[in-house]
Amino acid sequence: MSTLLRTLRNIRRVGLKDYAHQIQNIGDTKAGTLIGKDGYGNKYYENLAEELPLRTRWVDYKDQEYDPSQIEPGWHAWMSYMVDKPPTEDPILQRKVREWEPKEHRPTLTWSRSGFKTYSTTKNKYSPWQPVAKPRQ
Repeated sequence: MSTLLRTLRNIRRVGLKDYAHQIQNIGDTKAGTLIGKDGYGNKYYENLAEELPLRTRWVDYKDQEYDPSQIEPGWHAWMSYMVDKPPTEDPILQRKVREWEPKEHRPTLTWSRSGFKTYSTTKNKYSPWQPVAKPRQ
C-alpha cells in the first residue's frame, strides 16, 4: 500500500475515475506514462522517478477478469525487465504472427471449469466399507 501523500498526489494526477479503477484492480494508486497498448487492449505504463525499483512498470488489463497469459511475449519481456525498450520501439520485438501460432488468444484454463482434471483408469485397491444393518422388528 502507498502512503497517504503519495495516494493524494496520484489522485490529483490520474483523476477520481482512474483512481477507483486502480484501487479495484491493482489495489494501489499509480501514476505514470502510457508506453503502449497491445493487441488485446491492455495498456502498459512506466514511472521511473517515483516508484520502487522493479515496480516501475505495470499493466492495466482490458478485461475485468484478467489472465496473465493475456500479455504478449514482447510486452512480457519488457514487463519483467529482460529488455529496456518496449516492443513499440524495438524492431526485434515487433510481434508478427507466424503461421504456426494460433490466430486468436486462448486463455489459461487452469482455475476454470474447463481446466484439465486428472482421473484414474485403474481399479481401486480397496473398497469402502458399507455397513449392513438389519431392519428393526
